[in-house]
Amino acid sequence: MLIQSTLIALSATLAAAVKPLTVKNQFFVDPNDNIFQIVGVAYQPGGSAGYNAALGKDPLSDGDICRRDAAILQILGVNTIRVYNLNPDVNHDECASIFNAAGIYMILDVNSPQVAGSLQNYNPWESYYDTYVNRTFAVVEAFKNYDNTLAFFSGNEVINDASSAGQVPPYMRAVTRDIKNYVAKHCDRKIPVGYSAADVRDVLFDSFEYFTCAEDGKSDDPSRADIFALNSYSWCGDSDMQKSGYVDLVEGFSNTSVPVFYSEYGCNEVKPRMFTEVGAIYGKDFSEVFSGGIVYEYTEEENSYGLVSVNTKDQSVTLLKDFYTLKDQFAKLDWKKIQGVKSAKDGSGPKPPKCDSKLIQSKDFDGNFTLPAMPPNVPKILANGVSPKPSGKLIEVTNFKSKYTVKNADGSVISDLAVKPLSNDESNSPGTNDAKIQSSDSVTSSSDNSTTSGSSSEATSDAKNTSGAAGSAVAMTVPAMAMGAFAIFAGLAL
Repeated sequence: MLIQSTLIALSATLAAAVKPLTVKNQFFVDPNDNIFQIVGVAYQPGGSAGYNAALGKDPLSDGDICRRDAAILQILGVNTIRVYNLNPDVNHDECASIFNAAGIYMILDVNSPQVAGSLQNYNPWESYYDTYVNRTFAVVEAFKNYDNTLAFFSGNEVINDASSAGQVPPYMRAVTRDIKNYVAKHCDRKIPVGYSAADVRDVLFDSFEYFTCAEDGKSDDPSRADIFALNSYSWCGDSDMQKSGYVDLVEGFSNTSVPVFYSEYGCNEVKPRMFTEVGAIYGKDFSEVFSGGIVYEYTEEENSYGLVSVNTKDQSVTLLKDFYTLKDQFAKLDWKKIQGVKSAKDGSGPKPPKCDSKLIQSKDFDGNFTLPAMPPNVPKILANGVSPKPSGKLIEVTNFKSKYTVKNADGSVISDLAVKPLSNDESNSPGTNDAKIQSSDSVTSSSDNSTTSGSSSEATSDAKNTSGAAGSAVAMTVPAMAMGAFAIFAGLAL
């Protein structure tokens, strides 16, 4: 009994592995004052089918699936997941606690594919009303108490061309303002809120200037984004900083006053993917401006960006070639050095520019900083909190072993797969979970993502077109799963 009690107590302690990050100057900072680089993966198992409000289903609602995937992501070396579509009425305690114990943070989109679940990128005033804003507040309520909640995205790619740039900006900044005000009034800590942009160079830097400037130059402006991210697919195959346009991104964001990072990356025009951009993203020049990035995406869907394939009949998982390639690229880097950079004195970073229409270069971009007032009824919700109020808390996790079978690319089963609980203040890094998997050298081209349709998820692709990010802004096909801004409205209104 004593041994069992001790083990349970140890598990309970280890379940609180990560501690909240803070924003200091233009970077995320861990409790030890080290600059934190995001090593992330977009996590939306099943694509659009992974969210079903009627069934109480979303990507963080099933503890057994989260246990399986947290162990796999731990092996990969991930310290952050991005989750797009969440149901605030579902309990997420077990999944959040499992990922927390694994040393993995969560960046969460507040939008959904539901009616009244997102801000439209056309006539945005039609979708900016109390039911929608209440829904964004409810997501904050549901996740605010988890230490590994890293940030909220108030929008994703709502601005993606000249037309949307001419309508959306004031409304998107207003949504950010509303969520930040809710966090300030109802959360025990300051959880960053920001925007995930399409890497469309015609509107990208105007979006950045518009969302990160400060009214009257005050950094505590509640409508100013705390973070800015971009979905970029300009590095394809064995590219470089110049050909990919990455050098322009470093230059364009060099004076940022908030953390900037990739909310999606991983072009698949060259298959299998090579992920040679990893070395650049975490290299010295890049990491002096950027805070890492999130690879798109965890599960294989019809758009062929997956790292793993899920058999929806028995929930078994097969690792794909891209998984091994990405793992190898991560393994080349000195993570103790990358994650061990001490932050500078608070206040020593770049200051936010004062909001002014002169910041905006495109004549098509709405540079009006007079924001719409909160919709009717929203001030009352903001004052009193959402009702009924979702709640979440980290719980004790005593079982970390995967219930489901996980296979290597050659079909062999990975034995005794389990999450390795980490110590307090410790986030996951490559090599933390050293479960034995197939050597990447033995993964053949037959394990390529394009050949896995038989065991992949049954969900349909959420692919769409947007403009690419190479220097000339050549159009590319990218996935941008985000069902926030471009949600296909389906289901019942909340």
